[in-house]
Amino acid sequence: MNLFALLAIVFLPFLSGCGGGSKSSPEATLTVSTTPAINTTQVPALGPFNLNVTITSAMPAKGVTIAVTAAPDGTTNNFFTKSTSTTTASNNFSITGTPVAVVSVVNITVTSNSTSTNTWTGSYRYSAK
Repeated sequence: MNLFALLAIVFLPFLSGCGGGSKSSPEATLTVSTTPAINTTQVPALGPFNLNVTITSAMPAKGVTIAVTAAPDGTTNNFFTKSTSTTTASNNFSITGTPVAVVSVVNITVTSNSTSTNTWTGSYRYSAK
């Protein structure tokens, strides 16, 4: 009987992992790169004002939602708002409605559609001449 108890104790860790369902690994923290780069101030330019948002981490199982807003610096009066759900790593936006000779801030938020607390945010400044 002691041998049976000893074998049960030795093999219990192996048996407990069988048939009980699988444990899912945590989702990778979102990492993103953008063009123009985050935390930069672009020189005044004529439009179009293009933005590329690339998900550089593993794509979440249900994809991500990318929200882009643009407003004059120091205000919350967005002249551009776009939100899109995607499973594509590279995503292009064309920012329209930019006021001339005003520094504007583009805010980008990327949120996992699988885990709403997995988010990435960044911003940059630009102006139209």
